[in-house]
Amino acid sequence: MADNIARVFAAAIAPDPAQPLLTWYDDATGERTELSGATLANWVAKTANLLTDEVAAGPGESAGALLPPHWQTAAVLLGCWSAGLVVADAPGAVEVLFAAADRVGEADAWPAAERYALALAPFALPLREVPAGFADYVVAVRAHGDHFTPYAAGGPADAELLGRAAARAAELGLARGDRVLLDVAAHPDPVDWLLAPLVAGASTVLCANADPARLPARADAERVTRTLA
Repeated sequence: MADNIARVFAAAIAPDPAQPLLTWYDDATGERTELSGATLANWVAKTANLLTDEVAAGPGESAGALLPPHWQTAAVLLGCWSAGLVVADAPGAVEVLFAAADRVGEADAWPAAERYALALAPFALPLREVPAGFADYVVAVRAHGDHFTPYAAGGPADAELLGRAAARAAELGLARGDRVLLDVAAHPDPVDWLLAPLVAGASTVLCANADPARLPARADAERVTRTLA
């Protein structure tokens, strides 16, 4: 079993980086965003460069992510893991904190040298008003490089996360080449909605605020082979 998340991500997109890897729907806003492997890799590289160049965070250091399942969350998490960081699962001091705009009030429990807020808006629009003490992630990240060489050893939590992801992929019946539709309300853990499909070699259609009446037609249109709604 691979013990490096960045290597697993690279292997997942290598066969055809132009193919859709993650498609995001929000039935509350009508948003649909599709990311190829290459496009998501670009966001991941920019995030990892932000962490190393702007935050000066390195392997073994920690990040907080007060973020729901979302395509931008995928970029943040994969960027952190590519830079060798551990994404903390409980409040405490971290090197950097990423928070959805509606969760910045929780920041006091996560003391951090650098803090970034995310609007999670359609088209990756920036925040209309940046909370005090935060920078806007989508504004900051765009200034960074499009390529990043991940740390060869991976992060200290990679092996455990990938082991969990492999087990979940088997439990969920995911297979290489699958196109998986997930209701993120039912699968909020990134091990389920992000890592398990990557480990299996599957692509995902993530649905937030899912309208059950829309899912059958969506599964048809997206050529879904496995539904986990």
